Amino acid sequence: MKKKIMLRLALGFPIGVTIGQIISIVISLIWAKGYYAPCVPELAVAMGNEINAIVLQTILCGLLGMGFAASSLIWEIEHWGITKQTAIYFLIVSVIMMPIAYLTYWMEHSLVGFLRYFGIFALIFAIVWVIQFTIGRKNIRKMNENLRSYKES
Repeated sequence: MKKKIMLRLALGFPIGVTIGQIISIVISLIWAKGYYAPCVPELAVAMGNEINAIVLQTILCGLLGMGFAASSLIWEIEHWGITKQTAIYFLIVSVIMMPIAYLTYWMEHSLVGFLRYFGIFALIFAIVWVIQFTIGRKNIRKMNENLRSYKES
């Protein structure tokens, strides 16, 4: 298990950084009117300049990727039910995501901003969870069909 955690942590950092970069490019394409906006302007102000802000954001995106990757091992604990796995995974990734979102100014620094961001995060989590659950259920049905046809032949 330790080896799996270390592997997920090692892979999670570059994946988190890559996803963070892709998101900044997409956001720039949509809202930056032809300019590249590598971070929220408030982060650049808080960090003293844009390069410090980008370095911090990149490190935090990597840590976020590490957290999500290592936490994904929860789905491999077979003696836990899906409800327990989902609740614990959601709790862990929320505890990782919320401080990083706050530090990077991805959310407004107020109670309303926190609640709004958390609500969006929870909604996205729920949508992804339902999609993954549906795909998993479909795959299990297909495997069961294959087993039935194998037994019949």
